[in-house]
Amino acid sequence: MIKYKLTCKNCSNVFDSWFASSKEFEKLKRLKYLNCQNCKSTNIEKSLMSPNLLNTKKDTKFITNKKIKKIKNKIKEYQQFIKKNFHYVGDNFTYEARSIHYNNKNEKKRHIWKCNAR
Repeated sequence: MIKYKLTCKNCSNVFDSWFASSKEFEKLKRLKYLNCQNCKSTNIEKSLMSPNLLNTKKDTKFITNKKIKKIKNKIKEYQQFIKKNFHYVGDNFTYEARSIHYNNKNEKKRHIWKCNAR
C-alpha cells in the first residue's frame, strides 16, 4: 500500500489517499476515477511526500511518564520473581533442561532460567 498526498489543480485542495501501487494510481487517474472532494474536479496530481519516519516527540505523547514507570516497575517485579523462584543456569540451559526432563523423573521438578542480556 502506498499513501499519496494529492492536490486538486482547480481548487488547491490537498488530501491523502491510499493505493495498492503507483501503477494503480496511474490507472485510476487515466480512467478519471480520482476526483476532488470539494469541487469534484478530476484534475488531480500527486505532490511530493516525505517518508513516514518515527518522530519521538510526536509519537511518544500517547505514552505518559506514569505509564512508562508502571511498565518498568512491572518488568522489575517479574525479574525479581524469576530470580527468587528460578535457578539461573547460564550457558548450560539446554543441558540442565534435558537433565531435568530425562534424568530427574522421580525428583521434584525445578525451574530454570537463562538470560541472554545479562
